[in-house]
Amino acid sequence: MCGIISYCGKREAIPILMDGLKKLEYRGYDSAGFAVVENGNNVVVKTVGKVSNLEAKRAGLQINSSFGIAHTRWATHGKPSEVNSHPHTDCHNKISVVHNGIIENYLEIKEELIKKNHTFKSETDTEIIAHLIEDNFSGDLEVAVLKSVKRLVGTFGLAILHADIDHQIIIVKRGSPIIIGIGEDEYFAASDSNAISAYTNRMIYLSDDEMAVLNSNSYYIKDMRNQILDKQIEILEEEIFKEDKKGYEHYMLKEIYEQPESIENAFRGRLIEGEGVSKLGGLEPVIDRLKNIKKFIIVSCGTSYYAGLLGRYIFETLTELNVETELASEFRYRRLHLDENVAVLALSQSGETADTLAAIKEAKRKGALLLGIVNMVGSAIAQITDAGVYNHAGPEIGVASTKIYTSQLVILTLIALLIGRYQSVSFIEGSEIINAIRKLPSQVSEILKNTEQIEEIALKYSKYRDFLYIGRLFNYPTALEGALKLKEISYIHAEGYAAGEMKHGPISLIDQNFPTVAIAPNDLTLDKMISNIQEIKARDGKIISVTNADAHRIIEMSDDAFTVPRTIDILQPILNIIPLQLFAYYIARNRGCDIDKPRNLAKSVTVE
Repeated sequence: MCGIISYCGKREAIPILMDGLKKLEYRGYDSAGFAVVENGNNVVVKTVGKVSNLEAKRAGLQINSSFGIAHTRWATHGKPSEVNSHPHTDCHNKISVVHNGIIENYLEIKEELIKKNHTFKSETDTEIIAHLIEDNFSGDLEVAVLKSVKRLVGTFGLAILHADIDHQIIIVKRGSPIIIGIGEDEYFAASDSNAISAYTNRMIYLSDDEMAVLNSNSYYIKDMRNQILDKQIEILEEEIFKEDKKGYEHYMLKEIYEQPESIENAFRGRLIEGEGVSKLGGLEPVIDRLKNIKKFIIVSCGTSYYAGLLGRYIFETLTELNVETELASEFRYRRLHLDENVAVLALSQSGETADTLAAIKEAKRKGALLLGIVNMVGSAIAQITDAGVYNHAGPEIGVASTKIYTSQLVILTLIALLIGRYQSVSFIEGSEIINAIRKLPSQVSEILKNTEQIEEIALKYSKYRDFLYIGRLFNYPTALEGALKLKEISYIHAEGYAAGEMKHGPISLIDQNFPTVAIAPNDLTLDKMISNIQEIKARDGKIISVTNADAHRIIEMSDDAFTVPRTIDILQPILNIIPLQLFAYYIARNRGCDIDKPRNLAKSVTVE
C-alpha cells in the first residue's frame, strides 16, 4: 500500500521524487523519505508523517543528485517512526532500498543475518532486504539483487541503489505494482503512472518476477533467470494527474461532483439502443464462452465488495445465472468448485488489490473464466484476466471511494444486460434499462444542485457517535456502503444492516442517541421499510431517510429526509448513495477530520 518512485537521468532528482511522492501519498502517509547518491555518498532523508514534512526537512539541505529513490509509507511491520521509515540501508550505508509489500519470511532471514554480524535498526521487514543484498554483493548489484530476491517469500515492489555504482537503479516486482517510465535519456519507476505521467507517457508495466535496470542513458528488463526480455512500451492515454482540486476543498468532494461525468464515461459508446443491449468491446473475445457460463462469482474487497453485492441482485434480476459475491480475502480459503463453466469477476479500482489478485489467481488455477472491472489501465488484474471492462473514470485520489463505486454499478448493469439479452430479457426490457441508464448523469446532477439541505442535516448529526443504516433488496448493499463511508472518514461507529434483520439484534441498540439512516425508496419494499421505521420510532430512535419525493409516508415519519429522483429499481441505489456520500463528507468536515487521508487507511491495498 506504500508508494514508490525512482528517477535516473540528467535532471535534479529530488524535485521529481518529491513531486511523485505527493501524487502517491494516497497510498500511504505514515512517513516518507528519499535516498540519492551525491559524490559517491548515499544521502538518506526521511520523516514521520506526510510528504509535506519531508519537503520541509529537505528545504534546508543542499543536495545535488540526478538519481534516487523515494517512498511514502503505510505502516505494516513497525509503528510509524523515523527509524521505521523508508529508505532502509545496509550496515555500511551503501545500499538503499524502498519497498511496497510484505516479506513473510523476514524473521528467518533476519536471524541468519544477525548471526553474520549484521546490525538492524528498525522493526520492519524491509530492512532485511538491504542487508541480504549487502551479504550477496561482490561488485555486481544486479547479481546480488537477483540472488537476494530469490530468497524472499511474499510480495514486493522494490527500488534499490548502491552508492558505489553511479547512475544505476534496480527495480523488482512480485505482487506489488511497478511501472517503468521511458523518457529521453531519463528513466522513471513508480507504483502508479500518475506519479510520472507529467514527465512521460511511455510506460512499461512490469510483470511478476521481472527486474528493470535503469541507467542514465539506457535500461533493460530481465527475468529471474537473468534473461533479457523484450517488453512492449505502451502509450499512456489516461488524463495526466494534476495537483488541482478544481476549487473544491477536498478531492473527495471533487470526485463526488464528478459522478455525472464518470457515470456517463462508464456507459459512453457501450449502449445499442436499437437492439436494447449493451456492447462491451473488452468482453467480445470471450463472448461465446460467456454466453454458456452457468455460474458467476464476483470477488472484491471494501467498497468494491458492496458494489459486488448489489451486482449479485442485478445479475439475478436480468440473467438466469447462479450468482455469488465473495470477499476476496476469504475466497481462496474455501473449497472451491470451479471449472470452465464458471466466470469469476474481479472488481478493483486500482487493479492491484492484493486479496483480489490472490483470489483470481486461485480461480485461474481451477480453470474459471476470469473477468475484471478496473480503473487503472495496465494494472495486474487487467493483465491476468481473460477479458474485462475499464471504468474510464479518471483518477480517484480520495481514499474513500465515491465515483468508482457508482461507475462499477453501471458497468455491472451493462454486463448483466449483455448476458440477459442472450437469455430471457426482452428488447422492450433492455430498452427501458438503456433509457434509465442514459438519464442517470442528469439525475445525479439534480441531486448535486441541492446539497445545502444535506450539509445542514449533517451539521445537526455530526456530534452523534453511533449510526445504524438499513435497507432492503437493492438497498441493503447501499446501507452497507453508506455506513462504510461514514466510518472511513469521520471515525464514527456506523453499522449497515438488512432492515429485516433489525429485530434479530440491532434494535436493542436503538435509543434517542442512536440515529438510523433508512434507505427507503418508493419500490416494492416500501411497506416493509415503513414497518421497520415505525419500530424504530416506537423506541425513540431518530430517522434520516433517503427516499423519493412521492414516498409521502416515509417523509412524514422521518426526522429528516433526503429525496432523490426515481429510476428503475436496479439503478435506484446509484442515486440513493449520492446523498449518503455527501452526508459522510459534511459530517467529517464538521468534525475536522482529514477527509482525503483518513487515519490508518490507504487508497490501494496492495498487501494482505
